[in-house]
Amino acid sequence: MADAIDIRELNEKIERQSGFVTNLVTGMNQVIVGQKHLIDSLLIGLLSDGHILLEGVPGLAKTLAIKTLASLIDSKYSRIQFTPDLLPADVIGTMVYSQKDGSFISKKGPVFANFVLADEINRAPAKVQSALLEAMQERQVTISTETFPLPKPFLVLATQNPIEQEGTYPLPEAQVDRFMLKVVIDYPKLDEEKKIIRENISGQSLTVKPVMTTQEIIDAREVVRQVYLDEKIEQYIADIVFATRYPEKYALGDLNGLISYGGSPRASINLALAARAYAFIKRRGYVIPEDVRAMAHDVLRHRIGLTYEAEASNVTSEEIISKILNKVEVP
Repeated sequence: MADAIDIRELNEKIERQSGFVTNLVTGMNQVIVGQKHLIDSLLIGLLSDGHILLEGVPGLAKTLAIKTLASLIDSKYSRIQFTPDLLPADVIGTMVYSQKDGSFISKKGPVFANFVLADEINRAPAKVQSALLEAMQERQVTISTETFPLPKPFLVLATQNPIEQEGTYPLPEAQVDRFMLKVVIDYPKLDEEKKIIRENISGQSLTVKPVMTTQEIIDAREVVRQVYLDEKIEQYIADIVFATRYPEKYALGDLNGLISYGGSPRASINLALAARAYAFIKRRGYVIPEDVRAMAHDVLRHRIGLTYEAEASNVTSEEIISKILNKVEVP
């Protein structure tokens, strides 16, 4: 009975604390038409302290969505346009000689912001992408011999274009794994498209005002950590991730020749964190299996390696995840 009361108390607390979600979603919807999944994913990354990789053809409002979210929070935002001639110093900063002092001083790069938009991240060579790795994982940057902490919250939101392969560099597996979610964005629906046309030719530009501070985001993350995750849900998450590594143990022997490697422990951690944030957005103080299923594709799609056999048969990681979710027993 004590548990039931705790859950009820937790539900009420989350009901009170999650009011800002409505403000953020309303603010996003003023600028972005449709794309509910994209907006939810950005909020989940924000609440779980996880970086997001957005994949979609040009013109689907990926950059606009990130810029709008940063404008709704009173925070520092920077955009880095990744190009083949970009250098690590262009991202993290460098040492500059000061004639006045007769010494070298650190000049911080655009990565020192709360929201960093890495636009077309797959256009930059590995050297530049690795400069982002330390920032993403350790939340710090080393320039020469000095190490600087990054501001809180710190979120890398990267975009990549899946259709054009000329002049692009595939992201190293280690870096892709650093992204909590990989969100694939699709075209808007017909009625949404008409609304987009109408809004864009009207000539009116909306100015987005901040609705919350960075401190409120940090406080909200503390509340998200209190969302109750039952042991059975933990088991369910572990089973899903293990099924990507050892499909034969889950009566999925047909996937054996299709998966070259499965999700890492980071996949399990991120699936649990994302499910918690999803429950919070839905104003619930506990995680249910549906929350895990809702987040599974975004958390796992970039963490499953496909064999040549899978690629030759046109099998995608999406299909593999769907098969696993249909097979693994729901608690």
